[in-house]
Amino acid sequence: MADRVTVIGWDGSPLTDAARSALGAATLVAGAGHHLALPEVPPAAERIRLGSVALAARRVAAHRGTAVVLADGDPGFFGVVRTLRAPEFGLEVEVVPAVSSVAAAFARAGMPWDDAQVVVAHRRTLRRAVNVCRAHTKVAVLTSPGAGPAELGLLLEGVHRTFVICEELGTERERVTVLTSDKVADHTWRDPNVVIVLGGPVTSSEGGGWTAGRDPGTGPRGWALRDDVYGGELGEGETELLRAAQLARLGPRTGDLVWDIGSGSGAFATEAARCGAAVIAVDRDPDACARTMATARRFGVQLQISHGLAPHILEDLPEPDVVRVGGGGAAVVSAVADRRPERIVTHAATRDAAELIGRDLTEHGYHVGCALLQSVELDTRAWTEKERSVVFLLSGELRQREAPR
Repeated sequence: MADRVTVIGWDGSPLTDAARSALGAATLVAGAGHHLALPEVPPAAERIRLGSVALAARRVAAHRGTAVVLADGDPGFFGVVRTLRAPEFGLEVEVVPAVSSVAAAFARAGMPWDDAQVVVAHRRTLRRAVNVCRAHTKVAVLTSPGAGPAELGLLLEGVHRTFVICEELGTERERVTVLTSDKVADHTWRDPNVVIVLGGPVTSSEGGGWTAGRDPGTGPRGWALRDDVYGGELGEGETELLRAAQLARLGPRTGDLVWDIGSGSGAFATEAARCGAAVIAVDRDPDACARTMATARRFGVQLQISHGLAPHILEDLPEPDVVRVGGGGAAVVSAVADRRPERIVTHAATRDAAELIGRDLTEHGYHVGCALLQSVELDTRAWTEKERSVVFLLSGELRQREAPR
């Protein structure tokens, strides 16, 4: 095992005295090509070009001597420190940090970033990173080859965003470009780069927030809010208790894309967005689409509205993670199941309709649950019944072997 391992962050600035001292004593240096070209790297030191961090960590662990690993920005923030400290390598490291590339990108843009979401995009996580950009007004994306600005822009088709693209930060080739998302794919971008994605109202409250990222305290407390919060124009599939059960079955979260088919007033779509998910609300009624957008604006969440008749309108929508079918019956549920979302919820007014939907979901490979929900609203002045609702709640969960990663 290496006698000593130091991880040095580099942001283009001159190395600190501590970094120079550690690098000068190194018998092994690992880093990218531009790191290994630094004049401070000892000529006699063994050099490892950093591709796979895990492979480099094995080489470092087997080295007898003093090792230094160079990395861009702050190596403890989505960086190499996590891999080097993995139990299988047994490495104890000292870290000399630098300004993270995210902090540098926001500094170049002249913007605060305590209210930003930060995500990593590579081929496996690109879709989820895009969903975060759909759902939030300020997102920093640490990109990678094949999951860069062009790919982000293409997957955000139909959603207007502004991109601040920061290429090769800290080098002589540094470049900052501001473009709308529909123009980004027309250019070739240099790696490494960081993309700041902006959309919707971006404001800063006096004194700032109290937690980094999205403020979890925004909006009214709770979920499945009372019907009267939404103006009392809710359809039969949007009642408070049914919404509560639907949200519980789907569990929308950050990085998910939710389809809300038959959005009605926008109550469910808004509450899914308040959970941090990206939401596409679908309805054939233009008035319902307008109500949904108004509800989203009132609660300060981002939604994409798709006006059209399901199931045909669904063909061009991006792949969902979870889906609520608020209208359209068995035909729409079947079309949704063809797209293989992880979870689907819907409701039926009769047992026959519920059985038809349940059989179809089973044939599509879903584990099906059904519950008869009965709610009775009471007038608490006299404790007498005001309104009664009975509905079948159906949920389908894709069997684990087929569930999306």
